[in-house]
This record gives sequence, structure tokens and C-alpha cells, in this order.
Amino acid sequence: MSLPGFCINPAPKRAERELVELFRSLAVANTSDCMNRTFGTSNLQPRHAGGKLLGIALTVRTRSDDNLMVHKAIDIAQPGDVIVVDAGGSTGNAIIGEIMTSWAKKRGVAGFVIDGAIRDARYIRKSDYPVYSRGVSHRGPYKDGPGEINCILSIDGMVVRPGDIIVGDEDGLLAIDPAIARELAAEVRQVEAKEKKTLASIADGTVDRSWVDKLLKEKGVL
Repeated sequence: MSLPGFCINPAPKRAERELVELFRSLAVANTSDCMNRTFGTSNLQPRHAGGKLLGIALTVRTRSDDNLMVHKAIDIAQPGDVIVVDAGGSTGNAIIGEIMTSWAKKRGVAGFVIDGAIRDARYIRKSDYPVYSRGVSHRGPYKDGPGEINCILSIDGMVVRPGDIIVGDEDGLLAIDPAIARELAAEVRQVEAKEKKTLASIADGTVDRSWVDKLLKEKGVL
């Protein structure tokens, strides 16, 4: 029997690909606004050249500076999975590098989120393969365990459940419950349509800024 902390838990039912694709063209910032600006990460940075991260969370909790269970996660991942790793926020030893990202990409893994460090930063920086991490370290990882796959994580203040939809761009990362995905995406599209109108009014000089003074009056400033 495998005890909590060093085990592979059963995988949850996967979200339909249609739900994931709803967020393909939607900005993380606008999605965050529709989640009341209280979710997501702020300290995990994109290390790749650019490009959207989008997929289904395959979660891994590992001992700081150890990547044994991350290797196993790559081997069992399904195409479109995002491997999300709670490495305790440690930046002492890298969890992944060029070899592991190359193998993961070959297997169809959509990208990595590492609450810890990565290495081979130059290679990753020149690639469009999505990798987010807290830091960079030249020191390699240990491979002793323990670790756990398909568990609920908290990384940089963001709760990630196995099977969540993971969205990332240059502004950061979000984990989205598939149960709210359709409703959330519809709200984000409304926000983006409103923003387009605002930008158009700025361009043609018709933008209405009266709300600023109105708000200041309500607060007793004017």
C-alpha cells in the first residue's frame, strides 16, 4: 500500500478538450479580472521565448530539489497535459532542464509549471515550449523521492487540482475549474469586447473619462 506523500493517486476524469480550447485566445489578465482578481500566481515567471500555455493539470508534489516523481509524471502524461510541480518553492536545485523538456515535448506534454527552479535556461529561453518557474539554478536535482502525483497543490498562493485547466501567458498563470470554464470564458469574451470599444474610443478621441472625477467626488476628494 502506498501512503500519502510517496504515491501515484488515481487520475480524475479529464476535461473535454472543447472546454480547454475556450481559453486559447483569451488573455490571462482579462480572465483574472473575471475571477475577481484573487486567483493565480505572481512569482512564477515564463522562461520560454513566448507562446500560450494551455492544457490540463497533471500535478506533482515533490521534495525540494528532487525530481524523481516529475520523471514519472512525464512518462504517464497524456498529450495536452501541463505538468504542475510543487517543489516547495526552493530554488537551490533545478527540477527540470533541456533533457526533460525535450522528452516531455516529444510525448505531447503542453508545458511545465515549476514552483522551484529550472536550468538550461538559455535553451529554454530560445524555445517556444512553455516553461514557468520561480527561479533558475545550475545545480541538478536529486532522484530519491518522496513525491506524489495527482494531488491537490498550492503553488505561489494558487490552488491547483489535478484536472484543472491551466492557462498561462506573459502576465502569469491561472488554474481554472472545468466546472466553471464555459461560463467564465463567456464573461471574459464580454470583457475583451468592452476593452476593444474603449481602445477604439481612445483612438478616435471620444473616450469618456468622467468616471474618474465622479469616483473622486464619491470619496470626498473633489
